[in-house]
Amino acid sequence: MRRLRTELAGALLSVLALSLTMTACGGSSDAASPTATAASAETADRVEPLAGTPEPKLPVTVRSADGREVTVERAERVVPLSGSLSEIVFTLGLGERVVARDVTATFEQAADLPVVTRGHDVSAESVLSLRPDLVIAESGTGPDEAMDQIRAAGVPVLVVGAATGLDDVGPRIAAVAEALGVPSAGEELTRRTEERVAAVAESVPAGKEKPRVAFLYLRGSASVYLIGGKGSGATSLIEAAGAVDAGAESGLEKDFTTITSEALAEAAPDALLVMSKGLESVGGVDGLVKIPGIAQTPAGMDRRIVSVEDGVLLNYGPRTDQVLASVVEQLYGEGGAR
Repeated sequence: MRRLRTELAGALLSVLALSLTMTACGGSSDAASPTATAASAETADRVEPLAGTPEPKLPVTVRSADGREVTVERAERVVPLSGSLSEIVFTLGLGERVVARDVTATFEQAADLPVVTRGHDVSAESVLSLRPDLVIAESGTGPDEAMDQIRAAGVPVLVVGAATGLDDVGPRIAAVAEALGVPSAGEELTRRTEERVAAVAESVPAGKEKPRVAFLYLRGSASVYLIGGKGSGATSLIEAAGAVDAGAESGLEKDFTTITSEALAEAAPDALLVMSKGLESVGGVDGLVKIPGIAQTPAGMDRRIVSVEDGVLLNYGPRTDQVLASVVEQLYGEGGAR
């Protein structure tokens, strides 16, 4: 389940750029933020770096999430091994130092970089060929043999704890910023991100009954149909959107449980939160409602689906406000859950 949670955060999935789409009642709508800070349709595939370029103050010694102490002497050639970590480095204003990317880092500024990781399938040889000063990895990055090979070559490897909720945004930014020698920029970015997320959360319509939202993990090609419970990683996002995590609230203790008619009936969701590639894999909304039990839920009967691109839904990083804005718009906008 730990590996699955990491996949859901965007590391295992082959994803497109940030394209927050809505599929409800057969229609679609561009993601719209209630604040001026969210990206427009034209800029959604870009990260927004802080103003100015911070100058790293190195060397620094930091504690990695794997318990190791990591000393960073230089940060001229940085290799982040997930799309989420790449977003943080670029948004801190140090994107010019990044020399490679994971397949999930598809935002415009990183698109031309060589791919050295595909869904946690790290190629140590590819990474080392780029002569990195620092490699930044998620706690589930692997295989372990490849990571050990990188360390054995003398390259510092910072491991950052996996994102499981909104509370992880600040600590992840801080961990990366400290290792890069720009802690002040990390504080600024954390402040900016938290303010934007709060602004979106405040835009949630008041006085309405909270919709019940179930998070589904779908991979039709592998016949994998799961409903999220406690620890799925989606609860804090759903709650920030003024909704109830139907899976967790219905008593699903596991991170993910195979979808059954009984589990869906107990959850009784008004809307379903899905990843766009997952929705596509089951044949869109028409295919989704054919999964046993879906059509009998309020969400299935009304075809109320909230769809967000795989690679950003659970990243919990600098663009989380855009993700939350899309969820809010889809839940409460025209055609959304009421």
